[in-house]
Amino acid sequence: MFLRKNLLSLPSLATLAVLGSGLSAIAETTPAPTAVMTENQETMELTTTTVEAVQQFPDIVSEETARTVVPIPGTAFTSSEMLTAANPNNITESGSTETVPENQVAQGNIDLGRPTRGGSSYVGVAGNIGLSGGESALADGNFAVISKIGFTRSLSVRPSAILGDDTTILVPLTYDFSFQPLGDPFTEPLPIAPFVGVGAAIKTGDNSETAFMLTGGVDVPLNNRFTATATVNAGFFNQTDIGLLFGVGYNFSGF
Repeated sequence: MFLRKNLLSLPSLATLAVLGSGLSAIAETTPAPTAVMTENQETMELTTTTVEAVQQFPDIVSEETARTVVPIPGTAFTSSEMLTAANPNNITESGSTETVPENQVAQGNIDLGRPTRGGSSYVGVAGNIGLSGGESALADGNFAVISKIGFTRSLSVRPSAILGDDTTILVPLTYDFSFQPLGDPFTEPLPIAPFVGVGAAIKTGDNSETAFMLTGGVDVPLNNRFTATATVNAGFFNQTDIGLLFGVGYNFSGF
């Protein structure tokens, strides 16, 4: 009788043991979902924060993305295409600021009365000695008013008037030279300035006439205020008139 009761109680004990082990297993595994949920919540919070930062500062993110270039092993970062892709904004800005004007015409430095490489502009008086001819005052001994008006570094106009019975006006355009001593290129040019030119000789009076003329001579600066000059003029009238001028001019600069 006693054995029968013990046998009947064994199934009850086994059932209790199984239930106890199941409860302990449930108690041990229950916190795991909580931990998983916590990690998921942190991930979602970080993602939300990143999205908000991108929305608040889109320019910074786009600039950083544009500047990021993935290097390729074994290659150098020297390609123009890669440089353009690395920072296209800067290239566009620099390209837009450099504008080359089209059809630009170079302008010379023209200034009436400026000094030339042959010396200062001047106005003065001279004496004319006739060498040949007889058609105009250029071929006679007369007084003259002379001048030199520079307008570029090497060009000048030298109008003059030879006074006489048939006053002759000379208007030559001359090219001015300067002598540079040989040897030392840093020395100052010699104070001698030759010139040559062509122009018009106008004879006034009853038989007025305009003719082609040639001229050539030399200017010698005396000081800052005065320049000496010697000039040979030839006017091609019906006869060729040739005269030699010696004079002194007072220097000036500009009008």
